[in-house]
Amino acid sequence: MSERDRSEEQLRREGEQRRPADPRVDGGGRRAEDLRVDAQPVGMDAPRTQRIMEDAARQGTREALKEGEEESAGGGGLYGSQIDADHMVGAALAEIVRTFVLVYGGIAVAVGATLVRPTAGAAYDSLAVALAFGLALVAVVAAIGHVSGAHVNPAVTLGMAATGKFSWKYAPIYVAAQFVGAVLAALATWLTFGGPGISEAFLGATYPTEGIGDLQAFLVEVLITFILVFVVMAVATDQRAPAAIAPVAVGFALAVGVFVAGPVTGGAVNPARALGPMIVAGDLTSAWLYILGPIVGGIMAALLYDRFMAQTEAPG
Repeated sequence: MSERDRSEEQLRREGEQRRPADPRVDGGGRRAEDLRVDAQPVGMDAPRTQRIMEDAARQGTREALKEGEEESAGGGGLYGSQIDADHMVGAALAEIVRTFVLVYGGIAVAVGATLVRPTAGAAYDSLAVALAFGLALVAVVAAIGHVSGAHVNPAVTLGMAATGKFSWKYAPIYVAAQFVGAVLAALATWLTFGGPGISEAFLGATYPTEGIGDLQAFLVEVLITFILVFVVMAVATDQRAPAAIAPVAVGFALAVGVFVAGPVTGGAVNPARALGPMIVAGDLTSAWLYILGPIVGGIMAALLYDRFMAQTEAPG
């Protein structure tokens, strides 16, 4: 290379060093447009590449939404409760305690009414039984509903799970806790009233009354549990409903169910409430209808509200 050529080469290099950096050029001297072209698969044009990238982005969004829904189903419970693996022990214990309070408060009054035991100078009657169950449910929902959601009823738990508002993996834990609470309540009632509580009042267990067949009793339990779970779905899962009204609404719904079905089936409205006294009293007559009836009614109510009413916009 001649002296002149070397001088020109030196001047060219110095000029490149002083030139401002082009943000469109990478460290290897290639422009961004070239990089995008290189990134495209061989034999694929730019519009098709863009469509594929957009489809991938939409797929990722759908997966993210699905994951969010799954987390919501597992983590969010009734009445602002947090239901997940970290809180499950406390939630299960709360379900045991709450079911115990509900069932003990109700069946103890039912036993007192059967044995004609007086309170405040007057004997219990059938009116007191419905009110006792309703008031007990108001109390447990208001007191500690924020801990486990205060299902206290397998029909509520399974109805919630059927609509995706409660995780199926936690449902067996809740149902088991509810049955434990109901059995403990029956034992406490036995302790309260002694031998006559079992021999004469059967610990307040529910059975079809004379002249009522199992099928008729089954349908009545379906109907009254439908009412209860429908109200629970309306006031406890729909954000449009005022939160403060939930305990009173579900308590009244239970009381109505017991008022309606008391003369026909005893008004269980709850498989745990029915089986707890039956197990301790040792008489499982017609137990199947008190298990299936409430569960069928509860799932029907939950699906109806979730599919057709939860999506309805409030007027105005």
